Amino acid sequence: MSDEQQGKSAPDRTWATWTTQGILSGRGGVLTEEIGAISGDLTVHTMWIDGEARLTVQYSGAQDWFTVQGSPVPAVDEPTARNIHQAMVNAAKAGGGAQAPQ
Repeated sequence: MSDEQQGKSAPDRTWATWTTQGILSGRGGVLTEEIGAISGDLTVHTMWIDGEARLTVQYSGAQDWFTVQGSPVPAVDEPTARNIHQAMVNAAKAGGGAQAPQ
């Protein structure tokens, strides 16, 4: 029987989100699950929820978001997720088919 079925409320979810726009990717860009590599002027978005960092990327100003290859990444707490986001930003700048930091 779940906590909710026993009359207990589910624990509050802890989450955070970060977005970095205007990243000029290095040659080879960022690898995505949906369309392969994208490069150019990119935006990286990370959402931390349920103990994992979920990384997405888009062409800056576009509507479509793509899952970064290797995402989600385990992240036990908010500072860890923030560091993963920054590592992804740095990887996008470096290019070379950047993937989610492990």
